[in-house]
Amino acid sequence: MNFNRYVKLVLCLLATTVITSCSSNIGEVNSENSGAERSQNEANARRTEDAEAERQARTALAEERKRRSALATRVFYFDFDISEFKPADRDILNYHAQDLASNSNKRIRVEGHADERGTREYNLALGERRADNVINYLIINGAARSQIESVSYGEERPADRSDSEASYQRNRRVELIFD
Repeated sequence: MNFNRYVKLVLCLLATTVITSCSSNIGEVNSENSGAERSQNEANARRTEDAEAERQARTALAEERKRRSALATRVFYFDFDISEFKPADRDILNYHAQDLASNSNKRIRVEGHADERGTREYNLALGERRADNVINYLIINGAARSQIESVSYGEERPADRSDSEASYQRNRRVELIFD
């Protein structure tokens, strides 16, 4: 019986030692896991911030390309006997108006043109109406009137001298000339 007690006592001590050892290892493992999780969370947060910064940089670059492309567009075409510019030109004209508004020293000349159909006087008046519509749009969107000069050439300065509908289309235009 003594032997059984002795074995029981040894088994109890062994079990206590194992439990104590395991509980201290669990704490260390939990501590290591929480450190690893914290490090992983920080890495994920950095990656998310980097991805957001890259997305913003790409967006800014695309916007800058769009702005430069719009500012490079300086000729606007019109339909036959119409003085209103096309709705597709609004965005481009907005960029020009913003550019003029942010650069008060910049000056432009808006030249109105028409094709050769119609009388000389009518085409001069049509070119002037076309130029005036573009000017008014620029002013409404931020440009100062003092920055803009207007000229109508009517049919006097054609971009294309041939007699076809395509050449007439190229002649019905407003040009922005920057000084």
